[in-house]
Amino acid sequence: METASTTAGRREWVGLAVLVLPVLLISITVTVLYFALPFLSADLKPSGSELLWIVDIYAFWLAGLLLVMGTLGDRIGRRRLLLLGAAVFGITSAAAAYAPSAEMLIVLRALQGAAAATLMPSTLALIRNMFHQPRQRRLAIAIWAAGFSGGSVLGPIVGGWMLERFWWGSVFLINVPIMVLLLVLGPILLPEYRDPRAGRLDLWSTALSLVAVLPIVYGVKDIAEQGVTPTAALAMAVGLAAGASFIWRQRTLADPMLDLRLFAERAFGISLITSTLAIFALMGLFYFIAQYLQLVLGLRPFVAGILTLPAAGMALVGSMLAVVVVRWVRPGFVIGGGMFVAGLGFAVLSQLEGEPGVQTLVIGLGLLGLGLGAVQAVASDLVIAVAPPERAGSASAVLEAGTEFGAALGVAVLGSLGLAIYRWTFEVPADLPGEAAQTARETLGGAVEVAAQLSGSAQGALLQAARTAFTEGMRVAALSGTAILVATAILATVQLRRVSLEEKSPDEAMRDQRSST
Repeated sequence: METASTTAGRREWVGLAVLVLPVLLISITVTVLYFALPFLSADLKPSGSELLWIVDIYAFWLAGLLLVMGTLGDRIGRRRLLLLGAAVFGITSAAAAYAPSAEMLIVLRALQGAAAATLMPSTLALIRNMFHQPRQRRLAIAIWAAGFSGGSVLGPIVGGWMLERFWWGSVFLINVPIMVLLLVLGPILLPEYRDPRAGRLDLWSTALSLVAVLPIVYGVKDIAEQGVTPTAALAMAVGLAAGASFIWRQRTLADPMLDLRLFAERAFGISLITSTLAIFALMGLFYFIAQYLQLVLGLRPFVAGILTLPAAGMALVGSMLAVVVVRWVRPGFVIGGGMFVAGLGFAVLSQLEGEPGVQTLVIGLGLLGLGLGAVQAVASDLVIAVAPPERAGSASAVLEAGTEFGAALGVAVLGSLGLAIYRWTFEVPADLPGEAAQTARETLGGAVEVAAQLSGSAQGALLQAARTAFTEGMRVAALSGTAILVATAILATVQLRRVSLEEKSPDEAMRDQRSST
């Protein structure tokens, strides 16, 4: 029965608005960076590999440190960790805005990722502490998930406006006032929570978690770019060995960093897989969409940002609609249906060509946003619902690690696949000098830069060849995303078909799970 003591009041809902700020920030940071890539390429002149690392390194470090930070927040205080991360993130964002080279920007993006790892687990874990009723918690998590969509709306529009008036580094400065606002309001509106029974942070587990994650994502990225190489194979082997050691150590510790009993709950594991693969496909495709709108269709950044609104707006609709539908429909069918709708959106986007197809773009992005908005809202709630309050930080960290891991791999794998297709299908004009031809073959941004130094038919031929090759790479990436999402839709529907959010309260479910073990 709902009581006054368990019902969230005005303070909790206002506090939720504060917790959405970091989520909004993360989404803005990602989408703005995509739209800044053409300007960044022209100024810093990164190679194709460096361009991918600028996007990837942030998510790799974020994924690698999330589990550590989630557990640390349970021990030292989730609000304290959130505010510390906000301060560091603001400082590194300001530094990234003035990076003098591609190499320095990669380093600063890595530091940004490390700081961001303190933000995400704390926000979702504090929601678990602030909203105890299942329906209120579900709505709060849907609003939290919709924050990503809000950032997707604001990022391209604000970023596009800024890119037309200022240099590319200005998009990083957007983060600073948001972090200042969080630092001012957080101590006033957010409660502090730490596990009173938490033990000491195990340093060996911390080291093993990093050694497990970072070499694996490096190996996958290297294989996606160059095929199986000795370096990639060694990195994967090291990462897998460290991962096995990490899991073994968690089984032996009285107070583990990762409570493996969470994975005994099917809803936890399947929701984690679903969320990871959804973001994998989404971020992999958006790496292409931003460049397609600006470098293929030749749109201004602000106009390109406006055209991404269907995805963000429909994601808001999807997340809120899912909260209502899941009252009568089992979550497995909601997640499976959302993944299928998103897969249909990918299939529509695979039909884009070098000529403007605004209707195709709007329909595809709308379906994509609607489906993934529903998936993220329900999957996030399932993950948090099975975790006891004292483990909410580590459970949130696992969810966010999967999300960021999926985002990084999406850009690395689908981005590298599209880049490979671009290089294979790019027909270099015969009269183009060797060095210029190599630059043009490296990236679409490089081809546009070379074309700017040409004139007449030579310029038109180079641009046409580069844009055709890039569009073909994007089509292959979209079709790959379609296959991944449809397969995941089937998996989620089958595996979660009997799971019900109303069967037990989260604490009852965990007590039953503990008694069974």
